[in-house]
Amino acid sequence: MAFAAINSAGKPITAIEEAFATEPSLKKRVYDAIGATPQHTPLFEDLARYTSSLLARTAKTASLPLVPPPSEGPAAKKRKIQNGGPEVTAQAPVDIKGDAPIQFSVEDVSFAIPQRKKFTLEVTAGSRYLRARNQTTKQVEFGIPMDRIRHALCLPVPEKTQKQFNFCIIPEYADGVTPPPEGMTTFECMVFTVPDGPAKAAFNGSGQQIGNNAGETAEALIRKILNDNLTTTSVVRPDERQFVSAMPEAHRKSEKAYHVKAFRGSKEGYLFLLSSGILFAFKKPLLFFSFDTIESVSYTSVLQRTFNLNILARPSGGTEDDTQEFEFSMIDQADFDGIDTYIKRHGLQDASLAEARRAKKYNVNGGNKTEDGTVGAEGAAEEESELQKAQQELEDLEDEDEEDYDPGSDDGSDGSGSSSEEDSDEDEFHEDADPVSDGDENLVEQELGSEAEDVGDDE
Repeated sequence: MAFAAINSAGKPITAIEEAFATEPSLKKRVYDAIGATPQHTPLFEDLARYTSSLLARTAKTASLPLVPPPSEGPAAKKRKIQNGGPEVTAQAPVDIKGDAPIQFSVEDVSFAIPQRKKFTLEVTAGSRYLRARNQTTKQVEFGIPMDRIRHALCLPVPEKTQKQFNFCIIPEYADGVTPPPEGMTTFECMVFTVPDGPAKAAFNGSGQQIGNNAGETAEALIRKILNDNLTTTSVVRPDERQFVSAMPEAHRKSEKAYHVKAFRGSKEGYLFLLSSGILFAFKKPLLFFSFDTIESVSYTSVLQRTFNLNILARPSGGTEDDTQEFEFSMIDQADFDGIDTYIKRHGLQDASLAEARRAKKYNVNGGNKTEDGTVGAEGAAEEESELQKAQQELEDLEDEDEEDYDPGSDDGSDGSGSSSEEDSDEDEFHEDADPVSDGDENLVEQELGSEAEDVGDDE
């Protein structure tokens, strides 16, 4: 009542508004206390001013450059981008102004990257930051400007009994493929999880609780807020028209799965084949291959039960010397057709029969083919699936073995293929047979002559 009366009178207290701008629920409690005991209003104003001064002091201290104390030990190492990228400085600073107006916030959000902890997720107005606030210290610990976010993905969490969603927020130069320019700071990726249900503690900028509309889930609410504020992209979700696994969700058999399990070295993760690219998640670091960075895709180690997927990626604006190959192994063979269809649909080049790769395959298998002998019909190869190519290679090898066979290479052979085991058997049983005549004699006359002699002997 008192809070409503103050607002309706149009007399909010400036000091309290500034001090508790980021804490709408606390601000409401302060106004409620003032309404119940108006005589304590000066006390609350003094507390609010003191709180604002503390926040300002903290912000000023945090904005100062960090100068490490002198030490005789080795210098601190800089964080490196994975896969051999250049070194970069640490996480870029975030907007930690205590008086930044809040457009949206939701409490108790579980983060996995860059920290495994529960934070309050916030979207600021004006500056438009997506950031995480420590729920104990009330300090902003990390964040990303909305205009620096290049990919925003909302994905079902695999292999969970209860349905959940992971939001993957990928800033520019943080996809694991394209490193930042030298000397430029970058923002780290965010991965946070929300359950498949209504948001329990979501607030708008006025401190009013939202998200209780019938049928509106936390996932839908956050996705809507992000889409309203993102400037360079929108939230992408899996689509069965792009890819759906041949196997259902492990713990929810009635639901379709949009991922495939794979290994990156010894690290287990999941591949998501999306309308904007291919993601490997959810372990740190995330790898996202947008279509403009994929140079080619190929298959290796195609076995009865599993196969490997190789992605040759080139950083945006990079040269051939900057390409890197990423191998994802132990993918279930049941998902081969779906992945192959996805690759063809998006026109990703299949490099399974590239010259270097084919030469390597033959050398490993002990074959005698040289690099010049491996040239095939590239146009037809692009239309075939990997399994068809493997079958064709085996048939070609068999045909070449037959062509290389020279039956006339043995001494005393007439070049007609008479050096077989059957001929050897005939030699054993007919020791008095005439020697083989020269190859330029008429074989028909020879056979007729032999028959005539046999008839004469019988008579």
